[in-house]
Amino acid sequence: MNKPIARRQFLGASLATGAVATAAGLGLLKTQMAFADNVSGWPAKAFDAKLLKDAMSDSIGKTDVPVSSKVKLTAPTIAENGGAVPVTIEVESPMTADDYIAAVYLFVDHNPTPLASQFTFTPASGQAYIQQRIKMAKTDNVRVVAKTNKGVLMASAPREVKVTIGGCGG
Repeated sequence: MNKPIARRQFLGASLATGAVATAAGLGLLKTQMAFADNVSGWPAKAFDAKLLKDAMSDSIGKTDVPVSSKVKLTAPTIAENGGAVPVTIEVESPMTADDYIAAVYLFVDHNPTPLASQFTFTPASGQAYIQQRIKMAKTDNVRVVAKTNKGVLMASAPREVKVTIGGCGG
């Protein structure tokens, strides 16, 4: 059962709403659009890249990264829905103050925007582990690149995922 609002609460809320509306009407409150390009540290250029080589260059500074058994990528062989492909990423690391995974990048080779995700970690994260669903336009390779706090890059082997329906393009 709903509890009736007290007269004082109603009057207080009405006055607050009126004050905000008046301030907005007088131009004292200004709205501002937030775009990814305006956020400090946001790699907008890498996320806007249309080719894998450009997305990799803009995000990690290289296009060729050695494959390491420490970087594990799990994805289905066949994805029935390209609009929600489950992937799991796990990178072996001690995650100590001196040795930890600082960032993980997930790429889909021929997606309209190949850099699908970027994650940052600290030693307090405890482990570099991610589960997410990504969009894939078509059957394609998925790959992961991990970067340590010392700047060392290591990659997973590319994993082909066959997309049967849906996805970024349709």
